Amino acid sequence: MQWPGSYCDTKDSSCCYPTTGKPASDFGIHGLWPNNNDGTYPSNCDPSNPYDESKISDLISRMQQDWPTLACPSNNGSSFWSHEWEKHGTCSESELDQHTYFETTLNLKNQILLLQILESAGIQADGNSYNLSSIQTAIENAVGYAPGIECNSDAGGNSQLYQVYFCVGPSGSNLIKCPVFPTASCASTIKFPSF
Repeated sequence: MQWPGSYCDTKDSSCCYPTTGKPASDFGIHGLWPNNNDGTYPSNCDPSNPYDESKISDLISRMQQDWPTLACPSNNGSSFWSHEWEKHGTCSESELDQHTYFETTLNLKNQILLLQILESAGIQADGNSYNLSSIQTAIENAVGYAPGIECNSDAGGNSQLYQVYFCVGPSGSNLIKCPVFPTASCASTIKFPSF
Protein backbone atom coordinates (compact mmCIF):
# COMPACT_ATOMS: atom_id res chain seq x y z
CA MET A 1 0.00 0.00 0.00
CA GLN A 2 1.16 3.50 -0.82
CA TRP A 3 0.80 6.79 1.05
CA PRO A 4 -0.32 9.44 -1.47
CA GLY A 5 1.18 12.30 0.54
CA SER A 6 4.64 10.79 0.06
CA TYR A 7 4.08 10.06 -3.62
CA CYS A 8 3.21 13.71 -4.15
CA ASP A 9 5.79 15.22 -1.77
CA THR A 10 9.05 14.35 -3.52
CA LYS A 11 11.71 16.22 -5.40
CA ASP A 12 11.84 13.61 -8.17
CA SER A 13 8.33 13.06 -9.44
CA SER A 14 5.22 14.92 -10.32
CA CYS A 15 1.81 14.09 -8.93
CA CYS A 16 -1.50 14.48 -10.73
CA TYR A 17 -4.86 13.72 -9.16
CA PRO A 18 -7.08 11.28 -11.05
CA THR A 19 -9.71 12.71 -13.36
CA THR A 20 -12.22 11.57 -10.70
CA GLY A 21 -10.72 14.06 -8.20
CA LYS A 22 -8.31 14.09 -5.29
CA PRO A 23 -8.14 10.65 -3.64
CA ALA A 24 -9.04 10.22 0.00
CA SER A 25 -6.37 10.86 2.62
CA ASP A 26 -5.78 7.15 3.01
CA PHE A 27 -3.30 4.52 1.90
CA GLY A 28 -4.03 3.41 -1.64
CA ILE A 29 -3.21 0.12 -3.28
CA HIS A 30 -0.07 -0.06 -5.35
CA GLY A 31 -0.56 -3.64 -6.42
CA LEU A 32 -0.63 -7.34 -5.69
CA TRP A 33 2.15 -9.36 -7.23
CA PRO A 34 3.67 -12.80 -6.84
CA ASN A 35 7.18 -13.00 -5.46
CA ASN A 36 9.72 -15.77 -5.29
CA ASN A 37 11.12 -16.51 -1.84
CA ASP A 38 14.35 -14.71 -2.75
CA GLY A 39 12.60 -11.42 -3.50
CA THR A 40 12.64 -11.74 -7.29
CA TYR A 41 9.36 -11.91 -9.13
CA PRO A 42 8.00 -13.03 -12.47
CA SER A 43 6.38 -10.44 -14.70
CA ASN A 44 4.37 -10.16 -17.90
CA CYS A 45 3.57 -13.87 -17.84
CA ASP A 46 0.68 -14.08 -20.30
CA PRO A 47 0.59 -11.55 -23.16
CA SER A 48 -2.47 -13.37 -24.53
CA ASN A 49 -4.51 -12.26 -21.50
CA PRO A 50 -4.79 -8.46 -21.83
CA TYR A 51 -6.57 -6.17 -19.39
CA ASP A 52 -10.29 -5.97 -20.13
CA GLU A 53 -12.13 -3.36 -18.08
CA SER A 54 -15.51 -4.86 -19.01
CA LYS A 55 -14.62 -7.87 -16.82
CA ILE A 56 -14.35 -5.67 -13.72
CA SER A 57 -17.03 -3.04 -14.40
CA ASP A 58 -18.71 -3.77 -11.05
CA LEU A 59 -15.42 -2.99 -9.23
CA ILE A 60 -14.52 0.32 -10.90
CA SER A 61 -15.98 2.61 -8.22
CA ARG A 62 -14.14 0.70 -5.48
CA MET A 63 -10.94 0.80 -7.52
CA GLN A 64 -11.23 4.55 -8.07
CA GLN A 65 -11.51 4.95 -4.29
CA ASP A 66 -8.98 2.38 -3.04
CA TRP A 67 -6.59 1.98 -6.01
CA PRO A 68 -6.20 5.50 -7.40
CA THR A 69 -3.45 6.61 -9.73
CA LEU A 70 -1.38 9.72 -9.05
CA ALA A 71 0.68 9.48 -12.23
CA CYS A 72 0.79 12.36 -14.66
CA PRO A 73 -0.92 13.24 -16.82
CA SER A 74 -4.21 12.87 -14.95
CA ASN A 75 -6.24 9.85 -15.97
CA ASN A 76 -9.05 7.65 -14.69
CA GLY A 77 -6.82 4.81 -13.47
CA SER A 78 -7.35 2.39 -16.36
CA SER A 79 -3.76 2.55 -17.59
CA PHE A 80 -2.43 1.90 -14.05
CA TRP A 81 -4.77 -1.05 -13.52
CA SER A 82 -3.93 -2.41 -16.96
CA HIS A 83 -0.22 -2.22 -16.13
CA GLU A 84 -0.72 -4.00 -12.78
CA TRP A 85 -2.81 -6.78 -14.38
CA GLU A 86 -0.53 -7.37 -17.35
CA LYS A 87 2.74 -7.18 -15.39
CA HIS A 88 1.67 -8.92 -12.17
CA GLY A 89 -1.86 -10.32 -12.32
CA THR A 90 -1.06 -12.60 -15.26
CA CYS A 91 1.65 -14.24 -13.13
CA SER A 92 -0.57 -15.40 -10.29
CA GLU A 93 0.33 -18.94 -9.18
CA SER A 94 -3.26 -19.58 -8.27
CA GLU A 95 -4.26 -18.27 -11.70
CA LEU A 96 -6.71 -15.66 -10.49
CA ASP A 97 -8.85 -14.35 -13.31
CA GLN A 98 -9.01 -10.58 -13.76
CA HIS A 99 -12.11 -10.06 -11.66
CA THR A 100 -10.82 -12.23 -8.83
CA TYR A 101 -7.39 -10.56 -8.95
CA PHE A 102 -8.79 -7.05 -8.54
CA GLU A 103 -11.52 -8.04 -6.05
CA THR A 104 -9.02 -9.99 -3.91
CA THR A 105 -6.68 -7.00 -3.83
CA LEU A 106 -9.48 -4.61 -2.85
CA ASN A 107 -10.60 -6.99 -0.10
CA LEU A 108 -7.06 -7.19 1.27
CA LYS A 109 -6.93 -3.41 1.60
CA ASN A 110 -10.20 -3.46 3.53
CA GLN A 111 -8.80 -6.22 5.75
CA ILE A 112 -5.77 -4.08 6.67
CA LEU A 113 -7.00 -0.65 7.73
CA LEU A 114 -3.50 0.75 7.73
CA LEU A 115 -4.23 4.41 8.44
CA GLN A 116 -6.51 3.49 11.36
CA ILE A 117 -3.82 1.16 12.73
CA LEU A 118 -1.26 3.95 12.71
CA GLU A 119 -3.64 6.58 14.09
CA SER A 120 -4.61 4.25 16.94
CA ALA A 121 -0.91 4.13 17.85
CA GLY A 122 -0.70 7.94 17.84
CA ILE A 123 1.04 8.06 14.45
CA GLN A 124 -0.66 10.75 12.39
CA ALA A 125 -0.25 11.93 8.81
CA ASP A 126 0.58 15.40 10.09
CA GLY A 127 4.02 16.11 8.66
CA ASN A 128 5.75 15.14 11.88
CA SER A 129 8.49 12.55 12.23
CA TYR A 130 8.08 9.19 13.93
CA ASN A 131 10.40 6.36 14.85
CA LEU A 132 10.47 3.75 12.12
CA SER A 133 10.40 1.04 14.80
CA SER A 134 7.19 2.51 16.27
CA ILE A 135 5.50 2.34 12.88
CA GLN A 136 6.65 -1.25 12.32
CA THR A 137 5.58 -2.33 15.81
CA ALA A 138 2.13 -0.72 15.54
CA ILE A 139 1.44 -2.50 12.27
CA GLU A 140 2.84 -5.85 13.41
CA ASN A 141 0.81 -5.74 16.63
CA ALA A 142 -2.37 -5.07 14.66
CA VAL A 143 -2.00 -7.54 11.80
CA GLY A 144 0.21 -10.21 13.37
CA TYR A 145 3.05 -9.98 10.85
CA ALA A 146 5.94 -7.60 10.37
CA PRO A 147 5.46 -5.30 7.38
CA GLY A 148 8.04 -4.18 4.88
CA ILE A 149 8.45 -0.40 4.98
CA GLU A 150 9.74 1.63 2.04
CA CYS A 151 10.65 5.29 2.30
CA ASN A 152 11.27 7.97 -0.26
CA SER A 153 12.64 11.47 0.17
CA ASP A 154 10.64 14.66 0.31
CA ALA A 155 11.67 17.82 -1.53
CA GLY A 156 14.00 18.66 1.37
CA GLY A 157 15.68 15.25 1.32
CA ASN A 158 13.97 13.91 4.46
CA SER A 159 13.12 10.21 4.66
CA GLN A 160 9.35 9.69 4.67
CA LEU A 161 6.87 6.82 4.86
CA TYR A 162 6.08 5.83 1.28
CA GLN A 163 4.94 2.21 0.94
CA VAL A 164 4.03 -0.61 3.29
CA TYR A 165 4.35 -4.19 2.06
CA PHE A 166 2.53 -7.26 3.31
CA CYS A 167 2.89 -10.85 2.17
CA VAL A 168 -0.07 -13.06 1.39
CA GLY A 169 -0.45 -16.73 0.62
CA PRO A 170 -0.97 -18.04 -2.93
CA SER A 171 -4.75 -17.52 -2.74
CA GLY A 172 -4.11 -13.82 -2.17
CA SER A 173 -6.50 -13.70 0.77
CA ASN A 174 -4.50 -14.57 3.89
CA LEU A 175 -1.50 -12.75 5.35
CA ILE A 176 1.70 -14.73 5.90
CA LYS A 177 5.17 -14.03 7.28
CA CYS A 178 7.28 -12.43 4.58
CA PRO A 179 10.22 -14.65 3.56
CA VAL A 180 12.11 -11.54 2.44
CA PHE A 181 11.36 -7.83 2.33
CA PRO A 182 11.93 -5.50 -0.59
CA THR A 183 15.19 -3.62 -0.38
CA ALA A 184 14.23 -0.28 1.09
CA SER A 185 16.15 2.42 2.84
CA CYS A 186 14.54 4.36 5.64
CA ALA A 187 16.07 6.56 8.28
CA SER A 188 15.41 5.55 11.88
CA THR A 189 13.07 8.55 12.13
CA ILE A 190 10.76 9.23 9.19
CA LYS A 191 8.21 11.84 8.26
CA PHE A 192 4.55 11.02 7.74
CA PRO A 193 3.38 13.87 5.49
CA SER A 194 -0.17 15.06 5.30
CA PHE A 195 -2.24 14.66 2.16
